[in-house]
Amino acid sequence: MSLMLVSTLLLGLGCASKQETADLEARIKSLEEKIAAQDAKGPAKAQGLKDRPAPAADDPNEKAAGDLMKESQQAMNAADFMTAKAKLQELQQKYPETRAAKAASRVMTELAIIGTDAPALDTEKWFQGKAAYGSQPTLLVFWEQWCPHCREEMPQMEALSAKMKGKLSIVGMTKVTKKSTDELVMQFISENKLTFPIGKEKGGSLSQAFAVTGIPAAAIVKDGKIIWRGHPNKLTDEFLAKLLG
Repeated sequence: MSLMLVSTLLLGLGCASKQETADLEARIKSLEEKIAAQDAKGPAKAQGLKDRPAPAADDPNEKAAGDLMKESQQAMNAADFMTAKAKLQELQQKYPETRAAKAASRVMTELAIIGTDAPALDTEKWFQGKAAYGSQPTLLVFWEQWCPHCREEMPQMEALSAKMKGKLSIVGMTKVTKKSTDELVMQFISENKLTFPIGKEKGGSLSQAFAVTGIPAAAIVKDGKIIWRGHPNKLTDEFLAKLLG
């Protein structure tokens, strides 16, 4: 799998900016060069490098796996999750030792919950408003006040809330982790003039139910079922039109 494909995948998952993704690419390239150098000298001893060669850039298995990953991403962008899941399953079955297969595991976890019953919005408290699933679809946004990319996304969610009024309800969920506090969350809400309901989830149960391992993260619930799970920056007007009909 190419570094560019790794970059594309990681940008869509978890709390990673484009600059951080570029930095990660550089680190991956540097590590591959170190591994290659160590393998040329013999068993790796320094810095915990393993005694095995890095996958060759022209490895046919890596290329075939990368192609399946691209096809899966294209299907997800078209809201064709059945095809996306089938492509990833084929990737993992045919090329289980490739880097693409390892990267696909997290995406498969997210795809696995699509079509399942959505859990109740179990909260410890509501910072503002109060929410429950209603007649229109609900977009859940998982975020933390300390996360820089969450801080960028939340004002955009406010703009989306205004644009989709009457068509899509938005609800923010936070666990208030690390050095954040309820007071800092309230301060952020006030400073950014957020108006949609924002709750503090109870014991992280919602994050677990929605397969959240990186933030910001989002999910859409419609008619009691989870119909989408991914990064909020994927929610373009075109994608929402395909997803919501």
